[in-house]
Amino acid sequence: MDLLARISSQFNDSAQTKLAAVETLAAPVAQAVEAMTASLIAGGKIMACGNGGSAADSQHFAAELLNRFEKERPPLAALALTTDTSTLTSIANDYSYDQVFAKQVRALGQPADVLLAISTSGNSPNVIEAIRAAREREMRVVALTGKGGGVIGSLLNETDIHICAPSDRTARIQEVHLLTLHCLCDGIDCLLLGEDS
Repeated sequence: MDLLARISSQFNDSAQTKLAAVETLAAPVAQAVEAMTASLIAGGKIMACGNGGSAADSQHFAAELLNRFEKERPPLAALALTTDTSTLTSIANDYSYDQVFAKQVRALGQPADVLLAISTSGNSPNVIEAIRAAREREMRVVALTGKGGGVIGSLLNETDIHICAPSDRTARIQEVHLLTLHCLCDGIDCLLLGEDS
């Protein structure tokens, strides 16, 4: 096994997937930046959810908004629905794991808020239920998916924003998602603070 060639192949595949994504994803990412910035200006918050690596992405994104991304600025209202183990385990135990995000959205979500729903397959039942709960709370949804969008892609309406990574490989989808999250943070900062001189 040639590990150097294998590693080079991973880097190349990742770079090619991201370059292929620019053409199709730039417009929906810009729409998501505008929707999230409008929410924050209106006193709303961004609520993020996902499973596994997508849970980590939710937390990463919330941390970048609450603390800072690359510029000094006041904290921005963001919440990862993946972090409170008492809430997650009580809902999963008393109801079902499908409801762990939806119940939080119903309790905390307001019409000015945005739900960032992350699922590499587009088929995560608890993320799907969170989207349904966001709809009940009149929240806008930004969905990060891959593999064609799955069930989530078919659930979204004209006010929602779908950012679907153009890949069927989970690792490549997650890499595009992370770059997208950084683009969202950068775009929000740019709209709120202006461009660097």
